[in-house]
Amino acid sequence: MHFDLPDLRLIAAIAESGSLSKAAAGFPVAVSAASTRLRQFEERSGLTLFTRKADGMQLTPAGRLVLEAARSVLGEARKLEDTLEELAGQKRIILHLAASTVSNSTILPSVLGPFLFDYPEIDLHLVEHKSVDILRMVRGGECEIGVYDGNLVNEGVISVPFRSERLALLVPADHALAERGQVHLHDALAYPFVCLPPERAMQRFVEEKAMNLSMPLKIRVRAPGFEAIAQLVAQRAGIAMLPETTARRLEQELPVRCLTLEERWAALELRICFREWETLSSHGRQLVTFLSGHR
Repeated sequence: MHFDLPDLRLIAAIAESGSLSKAAAGFPVAVSAASTRLRQFEERSGLTLFTRKADGMQLTPAGRLVLEAARSVLGEARKLEDTLEELAGQKRIILHLAASTVSNSTILPSVLGPFLFDYPEIDLHLVEHKSVDILRMVRGGECEIGVYDGNLVNEGVISVPFRSERLALLVPADHALAERGQVHLHDALAYPFVCLPPERAMQRFVEEKAMNLSMPLKIRVRAPGFEAIAQLVAQRAGIAMLPETTARRLEQELPVRCLTLEERWAALELRICFREWETLSSHGRQLVTFLSGHR
């Protein structure tokens, strides 16, 4: 049978208001026109959707089923309208992505560019947090998508693989630890460190691990990013903890050595998380699909 979206909108409006006249006023159309549209829909479908009473209109059992399906169709139609507006550049889309320091500083910058090029209507709000806070934010709806350390318990979210990474120690080329190749954190805590600012998520993580050993970091200087940290390490200002891929690259450019950290927590299985696939926006789904394909 034939029907159109105004038919479905009228049915939903009558069901919500309990009144044909109130539903007609909301369109707006004449009550007679609304009545004719409803009557024709019922005749074409062979169903009675509403019982007419003195105090208003009430859905029949068949009407409740039709209303449920109508709301689903109207919801999909609204999504299509939003998508068409977005693609036509008439609507800006904001995606909120929370990421750990490692993924935010070393991986995401290199992979997000092509995605943003393909979707010029998107404005991406990328914020950095500790992994435990990322999971809390995604569970609570504060952030749509997160990239976190997958070694954590991820109850309440859907989690898919992203990348593997390790934390490593960067030391000057002539440092006492330079020839060891592999070290434990407690071996390094006797030496001064070059660190990130205290508000950075990875820095808080590293300081917590040191405190767990009852040996707080000896922080000699803080620098804004990994490149600046490596420059200071090369000049013997201290040692530092960096993502291994970054440390190996800098080892080729500066007089420094990258040492493997033997702690289990140094191995990071980065994962993408979100609450439910069905509740993600269409662009959110595209971002998750894009990131999960860059493993």
